Amino acid sequence: MRDENRAFYRRLVSIALPIGLQSLMLALVAACDAFMLGRIAQDEMTAVSLATQIQFVQNMIVSAAVAAGSILGAQYFGKGDRHALTELLHIMLIASGIVSLLFFGACELMPESLMKIFTHDPDLIVIGARYLRIAGVSYLLSGISQCYLTAMKVTDHVRPCVLISCSAVVSNVILNSIFIFGLLGAPRLQSRGAALATTIARLIELCLCIGISMRETYVRSQLTKFFAIRKGLPRDFMRQCLPLLGGGLCWGVGFTAYTAIIGHMGTDPAAANSVAAVVRDLVCCMCNGIATAAGIMVGNELGAGRLEEGKAVGIKLRNLSFVIGFMSTGIVLAVTPLTVRMVILTDQARSYLTGMMVIMAVYMIGRAVNTITINGILDGGGDTIFDLYSLIVCMWGVAIPLALLGAFHFHWHPLAVYACTCLDEVGKIPWVMARFRKYKWVQDLTQ
Repeated sequence: MRDENRAFYRRLVSIALPIGLQSLMLALVAACDAFMLGRIAQDEMTAVSLATQIQFVQNMIVSAAVAAGSILGAQYFGKGDRHALTELLHIMLIASGIVSLLFFGACELMPESLMKIFTHDPDLIVIGARYLRIAGVSYLLSGISQCYLTAMKVTDHVRPCVLISCSAVVSNVILNSIFIFGLLGAPRLQSRGAALATTIARLIELCLCIGISMRETYVRSQLTKFFAIRKGLPRDFMRQCLPLLGGGLCWGVGFTAYTAIIGHMGTDPAAANSVAAVVRDLVCCMCNGIATAAGIMVGNELGAGRLEEGKAVGIKLRNLSFVIGFMSTGIVLAVTPLTVRMVILTDQARSYLTGMMVIMAVYMIGRAVNTITINGILDGGGDTIFDLYSLIVCMWGVAIPLALLGAFHFHWHPLAVYACTCLDEVGKIPWVMARFRKYKWVQDLTQ
């Protein structure tokens, strides 16, 4: 049993650590944008933070497509069916490409209208619109690269994903500093510089994805067989994708609604929330990596027909999720003093940020447990509908109505409204555990 546990944790670390590092690298891009712009002006940082909510919504939709491909891909990889993996890559590229093209068009044609969703401040709208017109190209590029990165992850090519993401992040950070501050003779573009740096970094990322995928052992797109997909596979893909899409939209639009609610309470709460969101995304990288690893490990066992082994792996990962949750709480509390001092904020915004970080520390317990259990274990076995149910009830039935009423009817303190936006994750833990113990996720999804 000891050797079995050692093998389990070795495999978990070998998958989760690189993916967690990749997630951290991606989150660092947003962090660099926020903190570099925060050294220039509060409005620049706040406007870009609000503008990037557009990509956040796009990522929720694209994530549904690549997550469906990952769920099926992990099981087909466990089964040893390479042709199905190529066909799944093509399906992901079609779905993700269409979505990314739509968001690119919206950012280019109507950026002011998009910004008005999140704020009524005319200065923030102008700054954010300038950012979106340039960053919209990066949204198109990232939608395609995510498909290739997903194909690499489910076929045990995790390290190249990290190298690609690290290359993109390093490029982004360097270009950020050049274009935001006007270094090395470049123009001082501020928020537009952040958008330009992100776009160039995404182009580098996509080129690396396509180039590395040309190697012999990698799954890659074949143009001559792009639409030659076996009967039934698109149906299986949509069966996983639609609940994930519904859940992703509920969660993505819900989180965007949280940002919009706080944004309409004033520039100080919006600025504090922008910084808190960056810290949240950075701390969540650990549980995101373990959730992805959980889906792959559970899916490999189930796809190979080893249902009892898959169930045992899921139970171990569920128990581990609570440990990760409490660790995340400690990390948030530990970095709070440093975070408050790092950015230029008004005294009022600084006070809000301190309170938000304490509230977020409690929220992280639920976020870690639910992410690993729902997005990792349940989804890995094809039980994708539960996430949609839980979001409709907990987020849209409880948290968002309370936040709206508190902000615009009862005129609660911004920290009370922020606490309302954190209720859903902590409150649904008992429901998530009850769903887990039904073991509906223990199923083989392959043809």
